[in-house]
Amino acid sequence: MPEQTFYPRLIEPRLAEALEDSPVVLIHGPRQCGKTTLAQYAYVPSHCRWGDDRLRREEDQRDYGYISFDDAVARDGARADPAGFVADLPERVILDEIQLVPELFPVLKLEVDRNRVPGRFILAGSTNVLLLPALSESLAGRLQIVRLHPLSRYELASRSTVAAPNPGRGFVADLFGEGFKIGQTRRLGSRLAELIVAGGFPPALARPTPRRQANWYRDYVETLVQRDVRDLARIRSLETLPPLLRAAASQTARLFNLADLAAPFQLSRPTIGEYVTLLERLFLLERLPPWHSNRLSRLVKTPKLHLGDTGLSAALLNFGPAQLAADRSLLGQLLETFVFQELRRQGSWQEVPVEFSHFRDRDGVEVDIVMEQGSHAIAGVEVKASATVRRSDFNGLRKLRGAAGDRFRQGVVLYDGETTVPFGDGLYAVPIPRLWE
Repeated sequence: MPEQTFYPRLIEPRLAEALEDSPVVLIHGPRQCGKTTLAQYAYVPSHCRWGDDRLRREEDQRDYGYISFDDAVARDGARADPAGFVADLPERVILDEIQLVPELFPVLKLEVDRNRVPGRFILAGSTNVLLLPALSESLAGRLQIVRLHPLSRYELASRSTVAAPNPGRGFVADLFGEGFKIGQTRRLGSRLAELIVAGGFPPALARPTPRRQANWYRDYVETLVQRDVRDLARIRSLETLPPLLRAAASQTARLFNLADLAAPFQLSRPTIGEYVTLLERLFLLERLPPWHSNRLSRLVKTPKLHLGDTGLSAALLNFGPAQLAADRSLLGQLLETFVFQELRRQGSWQEVPVEFSHFRDRDGVEVDIVMEQGSHAIAGVEVKASATVRRSDFNGLRKLRGAAGDRFRQGVVLYDGETTVPFGDGLYAVPIPRLWE
């Protein structure tokens, strides 16, 4: 079997901090995004790959055991005797796919209360635990969550550099910092559609052609439906989930409309709404909330819908790079989701948390992505698939700037061009590759 490719994950410093502070740390994110690889390569002695320049901690802090509940024997044993199972665990251990054994949650709580040592348990799960009351209630006050996304383009670019990647640098730091300098970069052109279709899941990126990557994504959806969905919920119409996800892919980067999603199916709107929530629990869908301000009264209060990864979206819609490049409408939608997910991934490892929303008023003036760092700084990003930028493209950012007042830092129109250009008063046109270069 070929050696698995390892990518430096810039969330790792946040994980290390969490383990110094909390007895239980959960790494959660979609299946196959790299949770197990990160935990094993950083903390299991037989897997550790980074040198001291990357992981600045002692060897005895990387001595975790590892158990996966994808293993039926381990899963059945933990379910049969949760207390005995936990009592026999190593002093420090990684418990993978923890959502499959909810019986362990109250026992882990008792164990932590008896021996409240930081970094005792690393849990990994492919379900959003904020939507799993049994886990969040059992470990309230004892659990810190680290969200892992599929690979960002910044992480992929960092792998080819000699120096260790710096999570304190990059586009988000400039967006909330001193802005962007005039400069040139190479236009992506046809490469843009290729990046969107590739997505960010490591196993898909390991495949050499877009067709084979798309095959992986389609198999991924089938596996999730047949395995994880069955474990999470008893639903009558499993066959509805893939076409529902496909319908959502066609609406990515649009305002969420449950009636439109439910229209093709012979199921009620509330039932389709429950299925949408289930897909959110698996990190396949995300609703981006609307931004609000007391200074503006005519804001649209509907969230936007985004797929969790554009590679998944393109595969569900049977679009390769050439077909996507030819369909300018869908290219614009998937590009907005691509940029949003890249920013979400970069935002996850920032020192100060970043919250995301979108801005739209009833006149149709909008900003695709609004980012808030803490309570004191706001920035906006508008996304264009074209190679030109006009002054009118900044109308939404100007309105956001007026509403945000002193909290506004920068506004950017990302476009498929070559030159970073200031448009006055903290507004910039910036080429898309600047997201990761």
